Amino acid sequence: MRKFRITLLLIIAAVLFAAAANNTFAQKPMKDESLRRGETRATLNPDMFGDPRIKKAYQVAKEIPWVLDSIYCYCMCEESPAFKHKSLLSCYVDKHAAM
Repeated sequence: MRKFRITLLLIIAAVLFAAAANNTFAQKPMKDESLRRGETRATLNPDMFGDPRIKKAYQVAKEIPWVLDSIYCYCMCEESPAFKHKSLLSCYVDKHAAM
């Protein structure tokens, strides 16, 4: 009986360790929550675009904004005073990402 308990405890510990390593218990931010880099403007409607690739990109931005708001934009629009972008998500609040 003692070996069974030890084995059971080891299995539980292994499952908890694996889940923690995979961030299974990590809480995802809600879509309405303040985002990491601070972009609060809404993304454009994906249906505005005829090109299916652009439409899909804007749809993804609409579905997971907290992810794009966590990514630095390498098109340098963040540094331009004309765009006032805060993150990659900012490219999807206007037509910048479609260019």
